[in-house]
Amino acid sequence: MQQACPLAGLAIHEGAAAPESGCRVRTSSVLSMADGAVEPTERIPEPPGGRRGGTETPGRVSARLPASIGARDILAQVGSLLPTLPPSEQRVGRVILANPDHAALLTITEIATLAATSETTVVRFCRSLGVGSYPRLRIALAAAAGRAGAEPASRLSPDIDTADDLATVVAKIGAADSRAIADTLANLDLEALGRTVAAVSEARRIDVYGAAASGLVALDLQHKLLRIGLNVFAWSDPHMALPSASSLTAADVAIAVSHTGTTVETIDALAEARDRGATTVAITNFPRSPIARIAEVVVATSVSDSTFRSGALASRNAELTLVDCLVVAVAQRHFAQTVDALARTRESVRSHHRS
Repeated sequence: MQQACPLAGLAIHEGAAAPESGCRVRTSSVLSMADGAVEPTERIPEPPGGRRGGTETPGRVSARLPASIGARDILAQVGSLLPTLPPSEQRVGRVILANPDHAALLTITEIATLAATSETTVVRFCRSLGVGSYPRLRIALAAAAGRAGAEPASRLSPDIDTADDLATVVAKIGAADSRAIADTLANLDLEALGRTVAAVSEARRIDVYGAAASGLVALDLQHKLLRIGLNVFAWSDPHMALPSASSLTAADVAIAVSHTGTTVETIDALAEARDRGATTVAITNFPRSPIARIAEVVVATSVSDSTFRSGALASRNAELTLVDCLVVAVAQRHFAQTVDALARTRESVRSHHRS
């Protein structure tokens, strides 16, 4: 016999073993919150059984490639780490990004010459990426070129040219956004995300900091966590963020969203929260940035800049995807609370919608 699951119309089998209520939240049950509707379309995947990436030391982030990264993602890793590398290593990275297919065919001497640097610097660049040696980098680049050739969308340049017609502009933006999300998920450190989910699930209070475009992501996270019954506040005004951060305790969590990881106001708020004992999380595209250095946990996106669209703008969809992953995973841990909170919040806004 089955009874209807109160959330998303899922079926519960009596006696089935599952978290709390015995049924699983569907992705859209939590994510389709803007209009108060719950329209299930997709199940949450089961929690991963293994770990991705290495052990993370609080306050420090390894720049090494996670072991499970796919071939194409070496380019996302280069783009992500480029601004944090020494100038000589940046030149090596730019040579690779300018023409990855050609770079895969070059000897270490040839690529050093093109980058106006030494072979030793090329080796240091490989170590910074976590690939260890130049032959391994060439193999990764060759695999990336092979995969790119099999994916038509990936052959579209993300750069918008003045001669591009509207259809081309739309195609390029769509391809760039899809690639940003795909690269972010492929590079995602599941251990770091899991630590964030665990901390948020048990937090007395959650503060979220972000400025400009990152402030919109912070508001989205606040909205979704609020809908599932958590005590959460988003701050984009530093004169509000700092006093809020100063009132946090070891029972709280502070999450900072900054694409570059260099926004002073966001860094200051997260540092204040850290000094008060709160668990600190940074969502950023640059795992060696200033904000990453003061965060206990870093959850990184993998997004590249393009003409007319700064990385901060292009990263928004990738950051929102991480927000969705975080919220759904938290909801999964507190199923009964989520069901009740969604029902109450949905009812509270029902009169504000017209049929």
